[in-house]
Amino acid sequence: MKTTKNKKPKWLLFVSLVAVFAVFAAACGDDDETSSATTTTTAAPDSEPAPDPEPAPEPPMTQGPGGEQAVPASEIGLDDAEIAEVQAGGYTAALLWHTSGAFTDAVSQGARDAFAELGIEVIAETDAGFDAAQQANDVETVMAQNPDIIISLAIGPDAGAEAFRPAVNAGVSLVFLSNVPQGYVHGEDYVGIVTDDLAAMGITAADLLADALGGQGKVGFIFHDAAYYVTNQRDQAFKSWIEINYPDMEIVAEQGLADPAAAEEIASALLTRNPDLDGIYAPWSAGPADGVIAALRAAGASDVAVVTMDLDTNVSLDMVEGGNVVGIAADEAYNLGRTMALEGAYGVIGKSAPAFVVVPAIGVTGDNIVEGYRQSLADDPPQEVLDALGG
Repeated sequence: MKTTKNKKPKWLLFVSLVAVFAVFAAACGDDDETSSATTTTTAAPDSEPAPDPEPAPEPPMTQGPGGEQAVPASEIGLDDAEIAEVQAGGYTAALLWHTSGAFTDAVSQGARDAFAELGIEVIAETDAGFDAAQQANDVETVMAQNPDIIISLAIGPDAGAEAFRPAVNAGVSLVFLSNVPQGYVHGEDYVGIVTDDLAAMGITAADLLADALGGQGKVGFIFHDAAYYVTNQRDQAFKSWIEINYPDMEIVAEQGLADPAAAEEIASALLTRNPDLDGIYAPWSAGPADGVIAALRAAGASDVAVVTMDLDTNVSLDMVEGGNVVGIAADEAYNLGRTMALEGAYGVIGKSAPAFVVVPAIGVTGDNIVEGYRQSLADDPPQEVLDALGG
């Protein structure tokens, strides 16, 4: 499989070629100046200098919800003296999750493992079921146990601001996954935000589709039609990377998706209007990609390649069985949890953490799906996926 890490971006090749051309042109210019000393040849008085070459397009870059610069998770760590300080502190932590599932389980396990290494006791773990009122109740219940650290994904910026206010007022070290409550100030109300490298996720998905299509073809682009910086940046990075790096691939149809349940209908409409589509991008797996796969199966379009985000049983099974899915861009969910735990430790010893930290993206195909699951979720694929692989 061709990976994003080893791929030399074409925009960089373009810059290199421009530099070579500039050197060559300068050398030719020197020859012309030498010749002009022995001849009467002069430039036409009305000639104009050649226009400067177009600047190379900028690759997509990940930014935080407030435009914060992304810092790689590899830069988050504690030295031996800091680890000893944390271990001697007798600190406790609570994990207040927005929902359950394989992703949350992996984040939670990463956090638990890191906390155990630091001697921090996890005293509570909750699941709000995507209910903001329940999350507020979870915070209130956990605060009765006086945790030193809380890591969580806040459900909604406004509801989250109210829900976590008791923890802020009590001086708890808060670390958030992806979202930050409205009005919260980094370094005062919370320690930091940790999420995936959003641009890298989109770039990885674009490369996976290009690999499957041989770098050419017509693409349908289904994007998340909501103001959420995580999905917005991932989607835009996919589109930009196709436009920058793959001139023989064309996005011929675009459609926003607000309700994941509408994905099948949207994909069917794209196929009706563009029966010669070669590939489709779906903004995430559980829901949107499922609907796209269903539409393609109903239309008998077995040759249309699909790429999406986030590991999920259904899309993984379709991929290993040779269906429409050709690649999945995933993040390192286990690493997310470890990084959040480390930042929680930063908070209790008064060490400043970056405002916005990201973990790497990985590209998963049928060829590396077992390794991809282990790197992303620190676990093997679901049994039905292993069975389909013959393992």
